[in-house]
Amino acid sequence: MLGLGRIGDGALVGCVIARGSDVLGVGAHRRFGGRHAETRALASAKANEHDVKGATAYVTLEPCAHQGKQPPCSSALIEAGIGEVVYAVEDPNDVAKGGAEVLRAGGVRVRRSDASALAIAVSAPFRQRARDGRPWVIAKWAQTLDGRIATREGDSQWISNAGSRRRVHALRGRVDAILTGMGTVMADDPALTVRHGKPRTTPMRVVLDPDLDIPLDRQLVRTARGVATVVCCESKLASAAISETKRAELAKAGVRVVGCPAGPEGSGGLDLQETMRTLYSTFGITTVLVEGGAGLLGSLFEADAVDTAIAYIAPLLLGDELARSVAVGRVAPALSSGVKLRLGRVRRVGEDVELTYCRSGVDDASTAGHEAS
Repeated sequence: MLGLGRIGDGALVGCVIARGSDVLGVGAHRRFGGRHAETRALASAKANEHDVKGATAYVTLEPCAHQGKQPPCSSALIEAGIGEVVYAVEDPNDVAKGGAEVLRAGGVRVRRSDASALAIAVSAPFRQRARDGRPWVIAKWAQTLDGRIATREGDSQWISNAGSRRRVHALRGRVDAILTGMGTVMADDPALTVRHGKPRTTPMRVVLDPDLDIPLDRQLVRTARGVATVVCCESKLASAAISETKRAELAKAGVRVVGCPAGPEGSGGLDLQETMRTLYSTFGITTVLVEGGAGLLGSLFEADAVDTAIAYIAPLLLGDELARSVAVGRVAPALSSGVKLRLGRVRRVGEDVELTYCRSGVDDASTAGHEAS
């Protein structure tokens, strides 16, 4: 999608204006504060000298009905003489919704259609933020054929091929934040920056560090003046006297420390759902890419906090029972205890295979991952 990484807290929306099988105009919401998909589609039709009177507008989200940074799309469609509007999902925003009623009052035929799963998926992250107040979370990993993300010694560079890694960097450049855990910080000392392609965003780097243990010599700390970096610790440590010196040292390095609620008793971690809400409410983070180890992935899946999962399967088999698994920390005595995902897309990347899944029970949102690339 053209707007991924550029629309801030807005919705990814696409619009096609057609008369029968003839496409008259197309448009997409490309940038926060910029023209909406419907008005872009109308402008496209006008530029191509097409008459849209009586035509049908197909929109991925119910046209808005309020005056914001842009005028209401429902009014623009009525004024243009559109005969019918077909939309995929209702707008959950209390301020903007109601466009369908406005259109009907203006004499336009309106209907909602769930015929296209992709049209529904486009706005899934936006609708989740409106409903749950948390960002869309994308978990990414590379694994061998037998489900291992590293050898028993922790060697993982590189399981996936160069093409797969380029796609990951493209994805990094389209999200608001890259999140990791202390296990990865200590084992790999990652930079979590976009080093290939032309990024649309400079993602914030977020470390889940409940006990505020991150050493000052880690790359993420040493480069925090140049790239926004946040460390999430337990709420009590964010203001406790015992951590005052450490917080001051991190602040001097440019790291922002944010307190988050603790997870279940005995877990030793953070409440991941609430931590995600904190990232959204505090920093406006709308999309998060998780690049962590098995423990973090297991915790996120256990907390039902993964919306899209992207796995790169390499043509490599280790066969070592001590090699590191994709996710650990869950108790699953039966197959029914497993986390169920739905396959959204399969793509070949050289000899690797990229599999995109969404969690069961939510919209297929493969577009929140690589559909834009």
